Amino acid sequence: MIQSDLHEHLSSGDAARNAAFRTSGVNAPRVMIVEDETSLAMLLAYNLEAEGYQVERIERGDEAELRLRESPPDLLVLDWMLPGASGLEICRRLRARDATRSLPVIMLTARGEESERVRGLSTGADDYVVKPFSVPELMARVRSLLRRARPERIAGRLVCGDISLDRETRRVRRGERDIHLGPTEFRLLEYLMEKPGRVFSRSQLLDALWDLAAEIDERTVDVHVGRLRKAIVRGRERDPIRTVRGSGYSLDETFGKA
Repeated sequence: MIQSDLHEHLSSGDAARNAAFRTSGVNAPRVMIVEDETSLAMLLAYNLEAEGYQVERIERGDEAELRLRESPPDLLVLDWMLPGASGLEICRRLRARDATRSLPVIMLTARGEESERVRGLSTGADDYVVKPFSVPELMARVRSLLRRARPERIAGRLVCGDISLDRETRRVRRGERDIHLGPTEFRLLEYLMEKPGRVFSRSQLLDALWDLAAEIDERTVDVHVGRLRKAIVRGRERDPIRTVRGSGYSLDETFGKA
């Protein structure tokens, strides 16, 4: 189905865009595709982007390993046979590292034998898809894995203590009052609320929230964090944003807890 339906899928974007599942712009879940078959990688990227995901395509296994260490995605679509390093090798190494141990992985392969499926799953893949496959079915598997592994990335509403953020209405409230944020401050709060307790460096926040093509100094992050704090903290209210000296910023995981 894959090769023969490439043109059909690339020209049927309306159906994909009308899918029930939607994500939220810059902070949408990131999916990395590691596949050396260019037409297949393009097809998958098109369909994932049509559903709102951020997509990164890589063709070599060794290049993927470097990128995965630098910036792990929310989900990895990984071919078994790759130049540079095989999908099995990559998956095995991902599971050996704390930072990527729970990264959702869908393995793509032409090997359909039961013994090969068992081998792929035992290496650490969360799902195993045999080529040729149905693209809509793969999209459903992506959504299902993200719902189980990264519910905060697809939730319509995020809550931390008395602060709530609604992705659909772009509305933020603290207790009974509305908080008015600019687009950048909204994205910053959303990003921090997705992973309470995790410390993000200034460079990580720049990569995630700003256009990499723009020349932006890391101190820009400090300016926007300051604006966000000013908007969400009044009087003696507790500041939910923690500054970690020499490291960066995080949303305090103890905020709102006794």
